Amino acid sequence: MEEQRIELLGTPIECGAGRRGCLMGPAALRTAGLGPALAALGHSVNDRGDVAPFAERDVAVEGNARAPGLIRAWTGAISEAGRGIDAGAVPVFMGGDHALAMGSINAMALRARDAGRPLHVLWLDAHSDYNTPLTSPSGNMHGMPVAALCGEPELSFVFEDTEAVVVPPARFHMFGIRSVDAEERRLIGERGVDVMDMRAIDETGVAPLIRPVLETVAEAGAMLHVSLDVDFLDPSIAPGVGTTVPGGATYREAHLVMEMLCDSGLVTSLDLVELNPFLDERGRSAELLVDLTASLFGRKIIDRPRGFRAA
Repeated sequence: MEEQRIELLGTPIECGAGRRGCLMGPAALRTAGLGPALAALGHSVNDRGDVAPFAERDVAVEGNARAPGLIRAWTGAISEAGRGIDAGAVPVFMGGDHALAMGSINAMALRARDAGRPLHVLWLDAHSDYNTPLTSPSGNMHGMPVAALCGEPELSFVFEDTEAVVVPPARFHMFGIRSVDAEERRLIGERGVDVMDMRAIDETGVAPLIRPVLETVAEAGAMLHVSLDVDFLDPSIAPGVGTTVPGGATYREAHLVMEMLCDSGLVTSLDLVELNPFLDERGRSAELLVDLTASLFGRKIIDRPRGFRAA
């Protein structure tokens, strides 16, 4: 893999989650050696430190949404920081709960628009995160970023402090989903979100499901943002998350996704989210995220010939 310029950006947001601890996520990833692991692969790595939220302002919301003013403040700050990264670099947003994606993906959508290209998102998560304040049972806004980015009107307040573009729902490719609320299920069906749940993975396998996504992105000449939630992984290998759901991706399934993404050469930005060191076991989850990220950026078991494709 050719040398890339990688920009690490800490986004220590936890107000979107139901349990405290995600604000320690960026520090845990640094402690687990994310920067040195990527540098060892021959990449140029720059750690830009942590984002701080804009000043919080009151916001009136119809429905159930916790800390909406603070989420708006974080979204504006993360979006601005992401847009400030040079277009030739690959931003890695180190979280922080999944509400950070409202800012990171918006920044990448603006970057794609400026480049005259579409943006597609590979959403690796146990949850679809397509709730709105009118559908959410908990009001936790880490369960709402996809709905916000797809332009659901109840969440328009999120982008009041920043320029924003809507990402069409069909450009979200959800992989590994296994926990969806009833109203979410209705919304993602009506909006046409591309969903590959764990049953599909069990029946078909990883590679036959990921290949068509990569082919779609390549044919569209699109940029590809990957949003990796710790709870995409089975809690037996990644316990450091506040929203564990049994039956997640195995160690090899997760690495295969990353290896295929690396081979594609399509990934232009990455989220690492929902790492909660307070709930982890001796850094297991943080170290696994570092290993997966290294696979995405070129760590291999052996070198395969160019154009290799397994039967």
